[in-house]
Amino acid sequence: MGDGPMTHTSARFPAMLANLNTLLSRYGESMMWLARYMERIENLARLLEVTEAFVRNPDGSPGWDSILQINSDEDRYAASYPLPATEENILAFYITESSNPTSIRAMAHMVRENARSARPLISTEMWMQLNVFTRSMMELSTPDIRRHGLSGLCNRLKQDCQTHFGITEGTLYRDQAWLFYLLGKYLERSDQITRLIDIRYHTLLPSGETSGSQMDITQWGSVLRSAAAYHAFRRLQPVTTTPANVVGFLLKNEGFPRSLMLNLRQVDNTLNALSTHYNLRHQCGPLQERIINLRATLEDQTAEEIISRGLHEYMTYIQDELAALQAEVSATFWPAAPVTIREEVSAPQ
Repeated sequence: MGDGPMTHTSARFPAMLANLNTLLSRYGESMMWLARYMERIENLARLLEVTEAFVRNPDGSPGWDSILQINSDEDRYAASYPLPATEENILAFYITESSNPTSIRAMAHMVRENARSARPLISTEMWMQLNVFTRSMMELSTPDIRRHGLSGLCNRLKQDCQTHFGITEGTLYRDQAWLFYLLGKYLERSDQITRLIDIRYHTLLPSGETSGSQMDITQWGSVLRSAAAYHAFRRLQPVTTTPANVVGFLLKNEGFPRSLMLNLRQVDNTLNALSTHYNLRHQCGPLQERIINLRATLEDQTAEEIISRGLHEYMTYIQDELAALQAEVSATFWPAAPVTIREEVSAPQ
């Protein structure tokens, strides 16, 4: 994850592009990042809750280090806290640490700034709910966490995020702003599921445990819970839990809302809607080609083949492609304004 464009707010918007209308050029970026940050907050809340309850190191302690790995935060964490990670330090780092851009407090601030930027477009109901939610998250303190407990806080975060998604679904006008919101939502879900699978697959099973053991089943259950997939998976696989089944479900299932396959399809559909309904074929064509290629690589392999050929390498490839796609979206729809260097010219003597 990194910082880069993930910290964009209203501070930088280019002049209106020649063939796009005012709405798209001014607000598309804020709508995309509003959706991405809200997805991240919900995902982080679930990771914290599941790690505390289910994820264990070989010595039986909670596997807090895995959250750092999923979010690529090892270096940033090590700059402020000692390793290995402890519960107290992880909660401070990921909930109340303002200087950590991946913390709840910092992401709530970014949600607020992006919502403020897009205030003329988002509904009154969206703004009111986000205003209350972000204020409360930005004021969180360590005593608040202790008083309510981590599980209580995480449940509140998840419910508030789901409330936001429901209000947005029911009140946001269906135009380009809506489509860029969806694009951010589906890109974030695609990225998060690949990170979860990559790290959990390689870290959850303690050494000495065999596939199919009770510990193995419990740990893979934690992977599913981290993605809010446990009950959906059990509907299809009521008895058998294997690494390939879990990886296959999270990567390739067409009905689960957070699966990679479904979200890549939704990204493609959203780009197609922008292309078809807003005369953006030239802009969306190269973006759709990248997504079509990604979908093809996923459809052409079984979960077993992906694992045997190198799950980590394939997840890294997907993450790199998604990052490149985000960069292309930014370059296409809100390119950075060119920097003009003015030379000082001395007056003639």
